[in-house]
Amino acid sequence: MTIARPRPRSMARRRAAWIALAWLGATAAPLANAESDCAAEVGGRVQRRYEKVRDLHAHFEQRTERVALGSAPGDALVASGDAVFAKPGKMRWTYVAPEPSLVVTDGTTLWIYDEKAKEVQKLPLAAGYLSAAGVQFLLGEGKLADEFQIAAQHCGEPVVTLLLAPKHDAQYERIELRVDAKSGAVAETTVVDLFGNRTAVAFQNARENAGVDAAAFRFSPPPGVRVVEVPTASP
Repeated sequence: MTIARPRPRSMARRRAAWIALAWLGATAAPLANAESDCAAEVGGRVQRRYEKVRDLHAHFEQRTERVALGSAPGDALVASGDAVFAKPGKMRWTYVAPEPSLVVTDGTTLWIYDEKAKEVQKLPLAAGYLSAAGVQFLLGEGKLADEFQIAAQHCGEPVVTLLLAPKHDAQYERIELRVDAKSGAVAETTVVDLFGNRTAVAFQNARENAGVDAAAFRFSPPPGVRVVEVPTASP
């Protein structure tokens, strides 16, 4: 195996992996009581809903907007495919567009397969990779209220946006969840990093507790594919 640092395109997929599980700004001024109650109630519904979810299948559409000099809204990177999650800590992102690729973990090892480049990166899935997007509670660990300061927008409407500011040091500024106010179902997650870049993942046709074969979270490099072993590092 070769030891090397991940390429930028693979880093983008790692970032998607950290958030995407997620199904799921910065700390604002003190909330009014009604807003505070809304944030607590909707956040509680999200927590209770996904505590009951054993696995989830969904189609996803991912959009990454960068704030680099010279970039414009039309320069956003767009990708789509299908995702499968299962507790504890398992996920599989199958990218179809703009080109085929795969991000998969069995909860211990993370594989990032670039089919076009015939290369796969292999790295340990340390706890930090899940907590980097605050989604570990969806995979069987953690609680929103313990990990984040929670604010809310659009209270009183069918879809509420929760703003999650991490209570501890993190390599992102906040997470935004678009949530069905009544059911607690998460329709879209957005991670805003420390540079202001935004990566949004919208989920469609989600199916909960449909069952999934454990083999879906295992990966064996195809013949002729170069394996790059990435050293353990913080996310």
